[in-house]
Amino acid sequence: MGNTADIAETAAPAEPASSDNPFAARGLGQRRRERAVALVLRLAAYAILGCGLYIFVDIIAKGAPVVFKASPPFVNTSFFTKSPETLMTFETDDGAFHKMDFADYTRFKNENPGRAIVEEHSHAYSGGGILGPLVGTALLTLICIVVAFCIGLTTSIYLNEYSSKGRFMDAIRLAIMNLAGVPSVVFGLFGLGLFCLVAPVITKTPQEGALFTLPILFTDHFLSFQGWGTCMLAGGFTLAVMILPVIITACEESLKAIPAGFREASLALGATKWQTIAKSVLPYAFPGMLTASVLGITRVAGETAPIMFTAALSHKDKLPWDLAIDPNLGALEKVEAGIGGFLSQSVQAMPYHIYTVAARIPQSEYTKPMQYGSVLVFLLLVMGFAGLSVFLRIHYRKKLKW
Repeated sequence: MGNTADIAETAAPAEPASSDNPFAARGLGQRRRERAVALVLRLAAYAILGCGLYIFVDIIAKGAPVVFKASPPFVNTSFFTKSPETLMTFETDDGAFHKMDFADYTRFKNENPGRAIVEEHSHAYSGGGILGPLVGTALLTLICIVVAFCIGLTTSIYLNEYSSKGRFMDAIRLAIMNLAGVPSVVFGLFGLGLFCLVAPVITKTPQEGALFTLPILFTDHFLSFQGWGTCMLAGGFTLAVMILPVIITACEESLKAIPAGFREASLALGATKWQTIAKSVLPYAFPGMLTASVLGITRVAGETAPIMFTAALSHKDKLPWDLAIDPNLGALEKVEAGIGGFLSQSVQAMPYHIYTVAARIPQSEYTKPMQYGSVLVFLLLVMGFAGLSVFLRIHYRKKLKW
């Protein structure tokens, strides 16, 4: 009997431990815990989506009446064709309430000298439109993307196609990745110190506070390291430096995605290294590079700190090109102003304008239309850039088959 029991115990299979078999059936308690964790994660995702949806709906509900109209052309054109102005609210002696931009208010007083004005209030930056900030944002973004794309593309080509592997190149790639996480305010201070205060300028009369000056041979000009000042050129270069890590990394990853066989086949046919890159690599990597560049625009277009330190003004009466069409300037003066004067001007920008009307002026019911209207337009611009990046990626990838 004892032998039979021993044989039965030996023949009975042992219960497999969960640590030995990861595919073993789970117990009821473990399945309940997994369901609870999945439910918590689902609720967290829905909560985030709900918050984002609430913000979008609130902005659209409060900003749409400012941007759009119920009658043709269904768009408030004056909101896009006027620069920000002071909004005046007042009552006249006959008890009528008026709300006007400052220019209209001045015209009203000149045309009605006999009417007494009572209960007059001014609301800075709450009247007019957003033409100045839109133009400034477009110019800053254009300078930024031209500089960043040219430098980022050439850098990524060198890192992926020409550089040798080693610790030094790995350290450079690590430094580029670390720069992508630097706060924008640090880039703003960097741009202020380098481009606004130290960058070289060719001039006849160097400033006394210049870092140092070098005479240019055979001319009466000097290369003065005195900075460009607060201008759109300094702002555009600062934004370019800020998105360079993103563009370099994205362009390099796009180049890595191209099979090595493309390069080998081109080199086997007798093409040079650069011909291989230009004809067999870049055309197929271009969609990914373009997408990264457009997405980079969406980031820099919304930055406030860098342009606040280097380029932006809260108020400016004239647009950047008004200097070139000034009737008081001669032809030569206009040419000289057009060469260096255009890029050396400060500009308004949408992020700084939104910050100004939302945080730097007294809040009232008359400031909210400008706030929500500006935010809605800016939100639509960012969404448009994001949609453009997706469209361009799909469009160009359909043309390239490999």
